[in-house]
Amino acid sequence: MIRHYSRSAAMRGVGVIAAGLLLAGSLSACSATSTGDVAEVSTLQNGKDLGYLRVGIANEPPYTEVNADGSVHGGEPDVLREVLKTMGIGEIQGVITPYDAMIPGLNANRWDVVAAGLFMKQSRCAAVAYSEPVIVSTESYGTPVGNPKNITTIADALDNPDFKIAVLSGGFEEGILKTAELPESQVVLVKDSRSGMEAVTANRADAFLLPTLSLKSLVEQDPSIEVTDPIDDAPRTGSGAAFRKGDTELLAEYNKQLAIFKDTQAYTDIMVKWGFDPEAAKGVTAAELCKNEG
Repeated sequence: MIRHYSRSAAMRGVGVIAAGLLLAGSLSACSATSTGDVAEVSTLQNGKDLGYLRVGIANEPPYTEVNADGSVHGGEPDVLREVLKTMGIGEIQGVITPYDAMIPGLNANRWDVVAAGLFMKQSRCAAVAYSEPVIVSTESYGTPVGNPKNITTIADALDNPDFKIAVLSGGFEEGILKTAELPESQVVLVKDSRSGMEAVTANRADAFLLPTLSLKSLVEQDPSIEVTDPIDDAPRTGSGAAFRKGDTELLAEYNKQLAIFKDTQAYTDIMVKWGFDPEAAKGVTAAELCKNEG
């Protein structure tokens, strides 16, 4: 993708900022003048010039995590950062945004890449260009302690019209339930992970559907719910970096360097640190995961 940027743009502070603050800046960065002091550069070259890329993230450990000092970490951003360094881009600037705003914000040029555990599925793969998978994981339910209604599968929710399932609005899990044709009356949309836990503990939902590791991370902080075993009839899920369709140069170079990085001890260390299986994403392709319905 070609965009207009001033080559004299100074390196801004790298950390995490609110999504709304980027709109004016991103629009002004793309404005051209007739004085010749702006040049058409690719997103890849602009990242090299500025020393960073803007990254749409959530704050959902272990996929993404924002520290008190504003620094961005987690399984996805840590891999992104290390791969970008091999491409001559030294840092990332995280922008916290809801899942349902990640792709619209990317395509509106509010950030340059999404690295947030944004799982691949047909509708998303039609809108953005995914890298090869970085993380492949499973889904579980967060239930009241003891799982009193013994809900362990998607079929359990379909078989009992009284069951209500909480999911993140715009999240992959909402798509799982839509694909399974669970009635909307049984779906409780929540804005974030904490709200999902509260829906369960307040009896507004019987279970909270989320990636297994995300739920385990939540329970480590608050054991008011428990995590089921991985759900047998939920699709295998996976994520990678998501780029704009026009950023073919950036995607090609990222995939090249990512393939090399996934064979290093550094990749293994990042995956193990955040609780992921470093072997799970090897041999799995974006094309395979993009076949997920939703």
